[in-house]
Order: sequence, then C-alpha cells, then structure tokens
Amino acid sequence: MAAQTNVSLDVAIMGREFRVACPEEERESLLQAVAYLDRKMREIRDHGKVIGLERIAIMAALNITNDYLAAKPINPDDHLHREQIGRLSNLLDRALAQQDNLF
Repeated sequence: MAAQTNVSLDVAIMGREFRVACPEEERESLLQAVAYLDRKMREIRDHGKVIGLERIAIMAALNITNDYLAAKPINPDDHLHREQIGRLSNLLDRALAQQDNLF
C-alpha cells in the first residue's frame, strides 16, 4: 500500500486565514468544501440575525447537515459519506480552535 502524501493548504474562510492539511488527492475536494463553507457562512452573516464567527460557523454546520440529511442518500452510513462528513467536521473544528486562540 502506497503512503499518502499530505499537503498543507492556506485557505480563507470569512476573511480569516487557516492552514489545513489533507491528502494530496483530496486537495480539490477540500478547496470546494472551503468555498462552500465560506459561502454559507457569509450568507448567514449577511442576513444579520447571527453575530459572532463561532455562532455563524455552528449555524452553517447545522444548515449544511440539514441539507445533507434532506437529500436522503441511499445509505447515509456509507463509508464515503462518513469520511466526507468527518473531513468537514475536522475542518470546522480546526477553524473554530484557531478562532478561539485569537481571543
């Protein structure tokens, strides 16, 4: 089995820079996830009902999860779906942890 090559990426979510690592072959998926999360968080912020980056991130996570569950995949416990949700969850956890360190 070949070893996975990880890459470090600098990404921006709502104007804040984060460095994340991922397997090289998942680079494009991660960039798409970052763009999607950034867009969702900006939509929530722009509606003006939620204040604070952490609250915006949690609302975005809830909205994304709701959208995912509403799509009713054939097998929501499918290994691929669990991996994708895990990666998104880890990305959100890292972003929130870095945000906590700023204050």
